[in-house]
Amino acid sequence: MTEDRELDNWREQWSSIAGAPSDFQRQVRLRIKRQNLRFVLGNLLTAVAFAGMLIFAMTMRQQSESLGSGWMTAICVLVVVSVANRLWILRGTWRSQAHTTRAHMELWRRRAQARIRLLQIALYVSCGWIVCCAALMAANWTTIKVDVRAHPNEWLCGLVGCVLMQPVILLGAAMLRRRKLAELREVEQILGEMND
Repeated sequence: MTEDRELDNWREQWSSIAGAPSDFQRQVRLRIKRQNLRFVLGNLLTAVAFAGMLIFAMTMRQQSESLGSGWMTAICVLVVVSVANRLWILRGTWRSQAHTTRAHMELWRRRAQARIRLLQIALYVSCGWIVCCAALMAANWTTIKVDVRAHPNEWLCGLVGCVLMQPVILLGAAMLRRRKLAELREVEQILGEMND
């Protein structure tokens, strides 16, 4: 019986080619599982934050008579607008349409794109919140100025905190946006490798 060298060469080549995709698919599936876990945890944390904001609005109304119901209304409107906006942008990103690796990668790409859009809108909402607070302060200044004169340090600390919080929000959003853009490029590269 003679050895078929061509068949042996073909088997070696096939095993080296077939081994890579299974390892590649395992890595992709592991990353998809991690991304799904991050997506679920992110949504849970967001729900907790929105609930906390509503609870804060209710306690703010009971504690501060001089500010009136404007602060509570503004926080409630901010929460409702943010939740509606988040649900609208994340539509189609809750689950994949099929149980294939490609469908999960497409879902991952849609989630990264939606997160980038959410970060862009969050900057506008943050600036809008400052304008809303300034408008409420101006509208209620006649009742607030007595409290400001009585407790100037408390009001000054709150004002400084709000002013310093804005650059922190902008910096955090910029860093997260950079990470999400890198993640989007990575997902598109993996999808490109899957197409090849």
